[in-house]
Amino acid sequence: MKTIADDKQTNILKEQFIPDNVFVYIANGAICFFDTHKNYIFKTGDCGIARKNYLLKYKLLESKENFDPIIFCFDEPFLVNFQKKYQIKTIDFKGEEPCIKISKTKMIEKFIQSLEPYHKGVMQLDDTFEDLKYEELLLILLKHQPELSGLLFDFEKPGRLNLEAFMNRNFRFNVSVERFAFLTGRSVSAFKRDFAAIFNKTPSRWLVQRRLEEAYFLMNEKKKKPSEIYIDLGFESLSHFSVSFKKQFGIKPTEVNRS
Repeated sequence: MKTIADDKQTNILKEQFIPDNVFVYIANGAICFFDTHKNYIFKTGDCGIARKNYLLKYKLLESKENFDPIIFCFDEPFLVNFQKKYQIKTIDFKGEEPCIKISKTKMIEKFIQSLEPYHKGVMQLDDTFEDLKYEELLLILLKHQPELSGLLFDFEKPGRLNLEAFMNRNFRFNVSVERFAFLTGRSVSAFKRDFAAIFNKTPSRWLVQRRLEEAYFLMNEKKKKPSEIYIDLGFESLSHFSVSFKKQFGIKPTEVNRS
């Protein structure tokens, strides 16, 4: 169970699919989380929850050296046991946004301060106190915003979604076919079958083509540079993007709209 992270342990933030509910407190610096609809900016002293089973990207708004997040990952087994232990009754949580900002309170600030004596190694909590601190934080959050119970203790799997609309909205996310299948409420085989019926292509082929079409639009119409867009469009490297682009369009990305 991941507990706390410093600026050398931010790999958890790079995962575009969020498998567990994640509490993030920004001890220093600034970060922008974003999906296909909205940006969520967190600065020093801000905190919030990135919701499980959502797709979310991020970018640092300051240098990595100045970025210091504190991260708690609430996995499902822990939440199930917590709900049973404290007999928590859920309240419906309204809203579908992937990132929920928690308003500042003295209790949360004091809690963050209280973590310091329990640090060990690279900002990990002492195992003896880890579960206690998880429980303490969760009790504070529920006291402050009881409606979070409907979010945190929702153990349902994603329901079956409109696959065409979902993929056209989320093609920029670089996640596996298995993740896309799960998020649309399908088995992998059902996802591939439905995908072929709708798009007449395999998921991998369609994703590359759709991302390249978007890249061409952004460079030709919005005058974006290849280096500005390749990561946001799900390509792992500029060279991979350039090779794929030339194979698709017969020209290099740098030759688009060249006067």
